[in-house]
Amino acid sequence: MADEHLAGPLIGPVPPPGLHVMTFNVRRRMDGLAWRRADRWRHRAPAVRALLRAEQPAILGTQEAMPGQADLVRDALGARYRSLGRGHGPRGTGEGCPLFYDAERLELVAWEQTALSEHPHEGGSRSWGNLIPRIVVTARFRDRATGQRFTALNTHLDPFSPRSRVRSTDALTAIADRDPTILTGDLNAGAGSRTLRALLDDGPWQDAWLTAARRVTASVGTFANYRPPRDDRPRIDWILVTAGIQVERAAINASRYGGVWPSDHMPVQAVVTMTDAEGAS
Repeated sequence: MADEHLAGPLIGPVPPPGLHVMTFNVRRRMDGLAWRRADRWRHRAPAVRALLRAEQPAILGTQEAMPGQADLVRDALGARYRSLGRGHGPRGTGEGCPLFYDAERLELVAWEQTALSEHPHEGGSRSWGNLIPRIVVTARFRDRATGQRFTALNTHLDPFSPRSRVRSTDALTAIADRDPTILTGDLNAGAGSRTLRALLDDGPWQDAWLTAARRVTASVGTFANYRPPRDDRPRIDWILVTAGIQVERAAINASRYGGVWPSDHMPVQAVVTMTDAEGAS
């Protein structure tokens, strides 16, 4: 696999009616000398900037983003982008799952951030065995180019508690409404896990990777940990869609910039189109 990404974006800007969607765990900021160089934010930040400037997704769901990192992401995407979401702490502090969107392409209809817990409207609340609060950002959009309405969810499920992950899937599925819905997230679970079975077998969701008409890249594990990706490791970063959404292309982005991995996770990307005319205006 090539060390550098020299041939332009993997997908890049997409004209209507296609919609470019990306999920990306940016890895929370680590800058202490005790951390390996590959993990330090000041080492990775230029690569994150280069990646996002090249790809320009219309919707970007990020995970583990601290406020300063979210600022860099928004700056890298450009002036037409807006962000939604706050930290997962009781006062909206700490790392979060900000959702970025192209405001020239998409009109924001409504949004909210809720906790994945027994008390979804209580900031910082925890349930089901997770020690760190888990959240979901929900945004409802109208596509200015097509008139289609859809919902986007972005989340980061708990890495340690299988019970928390499975219970969280119930909450995510309950949020999906009659409009076509896209879920982006680091689900900390691979295909065949209880978490994904709950979503794909028992819920309304489909895996964008498997349903894509074309896969631009090979299927590899998305948590590469700053190493070349391998196909014998699971995808734990996902884009899922409900009925009314057709997936044209899907990709797992293993690009490096200046020899630097942007994150310990690799972004997952998809190009989708809305096929359900019910949400059009």
